[in-house]
Amino acid sequence: MRAAILEKYASDGRELVLKDIPIPDINEEEVLVNIKAAGVNHLDNMIIRGEVKLIVPYCFPLVMGNEIAGIIEKVGKNVTDFEAGDRVYARLPLNKIGAFAEYVAVKADALARIPEYLSFEEAATVPLTALTAWQAFELMNAKKGETLFISGGTGSVGAMAIPIAKSLGLTVITNGSAENEERVLNLGADCFIDYRKENYQDLLSDVDCVLDTLGEKELKNEFDILKDGGSIVSLRGLPNEAFAKSMGMSVIKRAVFGIVGKRYDKLEAKRSQKYYFIFVHEDGAGLQKISDIFSERRVQISIDEVFSLEDVNKALKKVESGRSRGKTIIRI
Repeated sequence: MRAAILEKYASDGRELVLKDIPIPDINEEEVLVNIKAAGVNHLDNMIIRGEVKLIVPYCFPLVMGNEIAGIIEKVGKNVTDFEAGDRVYARLPLNKIGAFAEYVAVKADALARIPEYLSFEEAATVPLTALTAWQAFELMNAKKGETLFISGGTGSVGAMAIPIAKSLGLTVITNGSAENEERVLNLGADCFIDYRKENYQDLLSDVDCVLDTLGEKELKNEFDILKDGGSIVSLRGLPNEAFAKSMGMSVIKRAVFGIVGKRYDKLEAKRSQKYYFIFVHEDGAGLQKISDIFSERRVQISIDEVFSLEDVNKALKKVESGRSRGKTIIRI
């Protein structure tokens, strides 16, 4: 099968190499998925640069890619919830990625069925970013009637987070460039702030929850608009000791992340706020709940551009540019 391979980390980025490799074998708990489409994420570029190796230390050569949509071709003998021919998607397990390929062996409990109204390419936009939002809302303990601010919510994360937040009964505010306003409001956002005209920190206060997609440059402002006791979940900030503990890391790594994330621990302590760094993990049950929400609400999917597997490096560069309007997809 054809697969896009990372041969080693490179801090300034590195192009993946297309190779022919054997179709993977499956164990008793896994299924073999014929991949039809794969989502491309900032996480993929972070892995290439070695930015997550303290969290997940990968071995090389590494088949890249974190989220898939495809058809089950074979099931392990202990798999009872799926069968050959099922249309499925997944955020692949952290320690066994490999979406940029024709086939992948994946744990059955990482999978969910694709909503019938979505094509494979549309489905490939969902798992990683939707599960990120889902797990973020769980960390926040977000409740119906509360207010959520999503910083920079016009990208692929916002496209998933907004409809999920609305299904939970949250009031959603986000910001971004004006050309995205109509699309974001159609997704269900209650208020859109054009960052070129207004600063959200001048307009908002006592927000219950913040989903941060921008990282260090905005976190101080996000703490300022958060109410006393409110919660921030960051996708782009720095991990702290609490994150290391939640991942079951060694004492040494806990100490390292304790130092790295100390500034956020100090910020959250001032007003009894809570800061969480999230690194989304596979969760077939959670993804199935998301599928049910999407099927009920007929959530519209935002695809920016579709590339072939041969153009995987162009797709990665497109995501790295930060100028996507929706999700970048690789058609396998």
